[in-house]
Amino acid sequence: MNSKNPGSSLLFRAFYSFLWLLFFLSIGFIVAYYPNPPKWEWRGVFHINSLTLIIWATVTFFSAVVSTFASRYLVGFRYYNRFIVLSLGFTFSVSLLVFANHLLLLLLAWLGMGFFMSRLIGIDSRWGEAREAARYCQRHFSVGSLFLATGIALLSFSAHEHTLTGLIAHIDELSFPVLLASALCIIVAAAIQSAMFPFHRWLLSAMTSPTPASALMHAGFVNGAGILLTLLAPLFFKSNTMTLLIIVGGITAIVAQFAKLIQVNIKQKLGCSTTAQMAFMIMQCGLGFFNAAVVHLILHGFYKAYLFLSSGEEIKHISPIKPRRKELRKRQAVLVFGLGILGAFFFAWITGKGLSADGGIFLTLIVAITIGQAMDNVIKQQHLSLVKRVVVAPVVFFVSVGLYALLYNGSTFFMNDLPMIDHPEPLSVLQIVFGVVF
Repeated sequence: MNSKNPGSSLLFRAFYSFLWLLFFLSIGFIVAYYPNPPKWEWRGVFHINSLTLIIWATVTFFSAVVSTFASRYLVGFRYYNRFIVLSLGFTFSVSLLVFANHLLLLLLAWLGMGFFMSRLIGIDSRWGEAREAARYCQRHFSVGSLFLATGIALLSFSAHEHTLTGLIAHIDELSFPVLLASALCIIVAAAIQSAMFPFHRWLLSAMTSPTPASALMHAGFVNGAGILLTLLAPLFFKSNTMTLLIIVGGITAIVAQFAKLIQVNIKQKLGCSTTAQMAFMIMQCGLGFFNAAVVHLILHGFYKAYLFLSSGEEIKHISPIKPRRKELRKRQAVLVFGLGILGAFFFAWITGKGLSADGGIFLTLIVAITIGQAMDNVIKQQHLSLVKRVVVAPVVFFVSVGLYALLYNGSTFFMNDLPMIDHPEPLSVLQIVFGVVF
């Protein structure tokens, strides 16, 4: 460790001040253009639409928060300046991914995301384990980029288009074998990026990175798959691969939850949690709710950034104690079950989803399970009195369901310029099976 360099400190302040400026600028654009998003394009190279502004605001916010945290957390870190450069490169790559209209720029942005993240994972080059983890992750990212390039190239050469907007406009003219092959390649690329089974091991091996880098990875990098799938949503409808997305997400969610039970390290547990949450995001895409997937990646970013940046508080040097057994009484179980069902109806009432025999029923089921888990955690808080638990539970209930539903509606209205972002699939036996398992 070295003493903090005043020049580095000044550079860090300039860096996160710039990110905060970009965040407020993007929020200003969203407010100014809501609910009719802009449609700007520059010579087929860049374009700005609703998704661009939403993701830009999300990425700059998380990068600004993590950088502000890192400016104090990494005091004396040997690779202080390198972290600034790599973080800036990563933020630029994610921003370019949503700004890019030219397919080559989109591929370069995807490749850049993997390059900068692998360097952040192995930023401490003196540590052998960090170097190995960086190489291991980079191999996964390179393979994912190769699959994405193959899928995009198939579409581009078949449609004779080199822009994303042109490709989407002519997707109906392509043959089914081309659509299927391209969709499969892109799904593999998305599965690797979001650490889906069986590619999830890279995420568990990436814990050698400093905590701010881990927060950036879990709050931003793994969400890239949701952005990619949303950008190319019509492709998966036309190639009949929506069911495959449900299968990939459903199996991964189950595997990740079981893997979490055997982890003893707090970061490893958070890694398994991220994999499970990304699995739900992939499933939402498979259900036809790409708008819900965008909302999910935003809320997951808030949730996981907070958990990683506060993970140090969970590490305490104390003598082993026998954990108290937490029992859920019958009345509590009935209350949790009832609130979960009420939460599903509340969500359905606000959003209008789950009222028809389609994938919206599965979406509301996930909301019911999530609300039930939240209520379970509140009710089991032994340090809270019965009165406080009775007061806190309804507040958590109404705020969480209401916030998610309103954000869902707001994003859906604003993303009306995107094709097929809210196109629910019919209710299937597969959805029912996964619903019972969950």
